[in-house]
Amino acid sequence: MAAETGSFVNNRKTVKAFWLGLGSILILLLGAIDYYSGFEFSFSIFYLLPIVLVTWRVGKTAGLVFSFLGALTWFVADAAAGHLYSSAFIYSWNTIMRLGFFLIISQLLATLKRELQLQKELARQDFLTGTANPRYFYDIAQMEIHRARRHERPCSAAYIDLDNFKAVNDRLGHLAGDNVLRVVADCLKANVRVTDTVARIGGDEFVLFFPETEQEGARTVLTKIRHCLALAMENNDWPVGFSIGVLTFLSMPSTVDEMIRLADGLMYVVKQSGKNDTRFSSYSFESPGDP
Repeated sequence: MAAETGSFVNNRKTVKAFWLGLGSILILLLGAIDYYSGFEFSFSIFYLLPIVLVTWRVGKTAGLVFSFLGALTWFVADAAAGHLYSSAFIYSWNTIMRLGFFLIISQLLATLKRELQLQKELARQDFLTGTANPRYFYDIAQMEIHRARRHERPCSAAYIDLDNFKAVNDRLGHLAGDNVLRVVADCLKANVRVTDTVARIGGDEFVLFFPETEQEGARTVLTKIRHCLALAMENNDWPVGFSIGVLTFLSMPSTVDEMIRLADGLMYVVKQSGKNDTRFSSYSFESPGDP
C-alpha cells in the first residue's frame, strides 16, 4: 500500500515537472521570437499559452510565477530588440499592464478549475456525510468488479444498517440523527484504506467495498470499525447498534446490484438474529454456463 501511494506521488511530481518544463520552454521560445521579429510585431497574447497550461495543470501558484515570468520575458525581449520609447517609464508601464493582464487570466482560470473540481466532488459525495453517493459508488464498484473478474482476485463488501436509528430521530430530533450519520461516516472513513470505498446508499445504510481483500483482511478492518462505532455511540449516549453483513467474493458477480443484494441479504440475517452483530460469509459466483 505504501509503495502504491509513493508511486502515485512520484507520478504526480513527474507530471508537474513536465508541465513546468514545457511552460518554461514556451516562454523562452516566445521571448526569442519577440526578439528576432523586432519590436514592430507584438506576440503578447501568445504568452498566455504557457501561463494557461501551467495554471490549469500545476496550480494557482505556478500560474502566478509564470505570469511574472511572461511579463519579464516580454520586457527583456522588447528592450533587447531596440524598441525606444519617449520615456523609460513607458517600459515599466507596458510591463505592468501585461503583467496585470496575465495575472487576471491566470487567477480566473485557477478559480474556474477550483469551482469545477468542487462541483465534481459534490456530484460524487453524499451531501451529509462526505462519503461516496450511490451513483459514484456504483461507478467505482463496477470498475473494481471488472478488474477482479479479469485478474481473478477476491473482494469483500460490507453492508451496514443502523439499529434503532429511528429512535434517535424521534427522541432527539433530526439534527441529532444527522450527527449520528456523520460520526458513523467518520469512523468508517478513518479505518479503511485509500483504495477502499465508503458509501451511504440509503437513509441509515452504508456500504464498504474492499478491493483485493480476503475474509481475514475484512474481519480485521470490521473489528476496528465496530470498536470505533461502539465507542462513539457510548460517548454521545446514542442508543444505536449496527447490523453488518460482510461478504467475501471469491469470484465476482457481473453487476454491482448483485453484489449489494447478496451483502444486504447477509445483513438481514443479522437483523433477524437479534441485531447489533457482524456476520461474515464467502460467496463464489458461477455464471449460468459454469458446470
